[in-house]
Amino acid sequence: MSTVGQAQSPARHSAKWQERFNFFETYGAPNDPRFKAGLKSLPGVRRKLRINLNVIAYFFGPIYFFVLGLWKKGLALIGMMLATNALILVVCTLLGTEVPYALGGGLTAAYSLMYALTVNYSYYLKEMKGEQGWNPFKGMRL
Repeated sequence: MSTVGQAQSPARHSAKWQERFNFFETYGAPNDPRFKAGLKSLPGVRRKLRINLNVIAYFFGPIYFFVLGLWKKGLALIGMMLATNALILVVCTLLGTEVPYALGGGLTAAYSLMYALTVNYSYYLKEMKGEQGWNPFKGMRL
């Protein structure tokens, strides 16, 4: 179930968010072919990363989602993390081994990237389109 709220004006957001919102308005969602072409046309790696990735979300994932008001998507991502960890724990228990340290570290990095790559477009959907659903991957390239 998706909640449709009131769309906001981009003027009340910082310049960084306004740049992201304008990019999404112009080139569409990350799964849109125009998005990839628009990203390639940006000058410099920093601007490309600013549109595509959020460093704060990488380090503070669930907390940052809740601060931005994306609590449904934050809970969905936490649920996916818990389900994945439970499945790995069951498999390792059945095999009689411990969870390898490298697997745990790799999953931590993957979870952080999930947050970092999804927050910008999710926040755009919430603030500009008024959409607040449970699917954190809506409009994302998978």
